Amino acid sequence: MREKSVIHRTIEVAPGVHAPGHLGELTQIVDFQLVDAVLEETGTRERRLRLLPSRVVVYFVLALALFEHCSYRAVWGKLTAALASLPLVAPSLSSLSRGRRRIGVAPLRRLFEIVAGPVAGRAVPGVFYRGLRTVAIDGTHLHVPDTEAVTWRYSKRVGEKLEFGYPLLRLLVVIECGTRALLAAAFGPERDGELTYARELLGVLDRSVLVLADAGFDAADFLSGLASTGAQFLVRSSARRCPLIARRLPDGSYLAKIGYGVLVTPLTVRIIEARITVTLADGTVRREQWRLVTSLIDHDRYPAAELVELYHERWEAETTYFSIKATMLDGRVLRSRTTCGIEQEVYALLVAYQALIRAAADAVTMRPGLDMDRISFTVLLQSAGDTVTTATRIFATGPVDLIGTIGRAVLGALLPAWRRSRVKARTRKNPTSKYGPNAGQHPSTTQTYSFHADVTIFEKGLASRSQH
Repeated sequence: MREKSVIHRTIEVAPGVHAPGHLGELTQIVDFQLVDAVLEETGTRERRLRLLPSRVVVYFVLALALFEHCSYRAVWGKLTAALASLPLVAPSLSSLSRGRRRIGVAPLRRLFEIVAGPVAGRAVPGVFYRGLRTVAIDGTHLHVPDTEAVTWRYSKRVGEKLEFGYPLLRLLVVIECGTRALLAAAFGPERDGELTYARELLGVLDRSVLVLADAGFDAADFLSGLASTGAQFLVRSSARRCPLIARRLPDGSYLAKIGYGVLVTPLTVRIIEARITVTLADGTVRREQWRLVTSLIDHDRYPAAELVELYHERWEAETTYFSIKATMLDGRVLRSRTTCGIEQEVYALLVAYQALIRAAADAVTMRPGLDMDRISFTVLLQSAGDTVTTATRIFATGPVDLIGTIGRAVLGALLPAWRRSRVKARTRKNPTSKYGPNAGQHPSTTQTYSFHADVTIFEKGLASRSQH
């Protein structure tokens, strides 16, 4: 006699035509009331109840971000996979496309503005430095479709004779170090430089944060604007800057003024210069010169050696972009073929990413002192996607948290507590990159390394960095 097991499960979804509108457990973060309020605020709620309501379209667009490798039909299938017993419509591709056009960009932009923000409390490791919340600002590019409806706004790179590659969208974000939560984002055509978009992000900064950034953000007028928010900054500077020493400090750093001829009142900053030695596992030794510019003037409270070490946290922004571009997008070109659709898709990616980070932050509340760097973003994305397909925990059964399927998955697959310092192998993967070959500047295989910094003053100035 054959034996079998029968598992019965109660699935709770919104009633009627709203049933397909959900994100599994992530619906507890981007909930029905929030989406409805945003649709009302942006004037995009339908005037009559449709077979494809605006709320459902918003969740469909967010699901597209979670399942970037799937077609429209496949994503709709995931939203309704567990709802086979309900008499649901099966909208055509054109209906889903028209639904996206109908709601436009505004609801997704507003959703991102609401869900964006820091997620860490004071006890979360890797977030605070001497009472200041560390955040990083950086930019990246996303590839968009090569169609006439897009290239008028998002242009390609131009060589001496030809345009090449895909059209590019420039994206800048402010992230919370330690959790990689998004605080704000700005994006647009690549031809507008990083600082253009960075200035749009200053409104989220205040005196509670310390901003980390690379050499692209060391312009005196930008640093002055950043300082006017009350925020502190620690920014790498280029060899083009030639600061005059106003006062040498005991820890090897010195005070200087920057912005002569640019600012009405030059900005007083502290300069930290250091010789960096990186020794790879195969014995290769690389040496660099670093110059950091900071508003943290007090050398006793903020020692130079600590700030050199802290600057490494800027790479949290790179990890954020890896999660979005490599894990969520898997290196793909954005799917939308209109400028409005592209903006909507980018905001949906950012909302979905932030919802995942908030889910991770909720999960680690069960493990006080757990470093969020140990959360696997791949596991986080996959487990959240599974809850969409199974329509799991759309409604909270108690206090709002995500210690359900998502929490158990990420806490059961933590990355190692001690992670070796590794340098990543780098090659020029994109033949249309504007950068030349690395010319042996980086290893061909991933290796462990040791890092040593000697704080000093480069009396003859900083050597220019190699462009290879």
